[in-house]
Amino acid sequence: MTLQVTQRILKTSTLLAVFAAALSLTGCNKKLAKATPPTSPPTPPAPTVSLSASPNVIQEGQPTTLSWETTNATGTTIDGLGEVPPSGSRTLTPSASTTYNLEAEGPGGTKDASVRVTVNAGIASVTPSPADEELFSKNMKDIFFDYGKSDIRSDQVTTAQRDASFLQQHPSIKVLVEGHCDDRGSEEYNLALGTSRAESLKRALLLQGISADRIKTISYGKEKPFCSQNNEQCWQQNRVDHFAFEN
Repeated sequence: MTLQVTQRILKTSTLLAVFAAALSLTGCNKKLAKATPPTSPPTPPAPTVSLSASPNVIQEGQPTTLSWETTNATGTTIDGLGEVPPSGSRTLTPSASTTYNLEAEGPGGTKDASVRVTVNAGIASVTPSPADEELFSKNMKDIFFDYGKSDIRSDQVTTAQRDASFLQQHPSIKVLVEGHCDDRGSEEYNLALGTSRAESLKRALLLQGISADRIKTISYGKEKPFCSQNNEQCWQQNRVDHFAFEN
């Protein structure tokens, strides 16, 4: 074999070795590029809860309604009631003041809420006296309404609260809430609106802890107006809930 041939073989072998090495490095680089770090799963959202009682101040023997709502919960419990639906309501008649605790549990953790219902002891029935009736007429103030409305106006809320406070201080007094109207419409319409107004005020008194057995309601519609003049100021006086003393 000549020297020239030998040199050609050596040169070819060297080139093949370099090429093989390059291929090897390229393969490693490709493998490294494909490697990706593992991703963590998203954190589940934490539960949210709300719990309320209406009314939260009651007389002994009077009911209250618990209402609750939760999200992101797989299990919901209330002390004394056990497991309950994720959202709902329940009417209860506690015999003593009670704090209700709600706990919601889900993949994102636990969350709790509580509400207290105050139960005032029942008061023995006492026959009201003439002095009570006189105090009643001086302190109980009528509640006025807007045209066609039965919800208590914002400027009348304080008056209704003062009426409730007087009744709380005089437990022997019972009341008749008279719903009156002077709104355009049929006799049936005004009777229905008067009923709605009387019931609206009754609910406001119940929320202040006045026992339901002390409150009666009636609607007179346009039957017993307080003012008979044909003007807006007079009509406004007839859109009213009037308190009458009950013996």
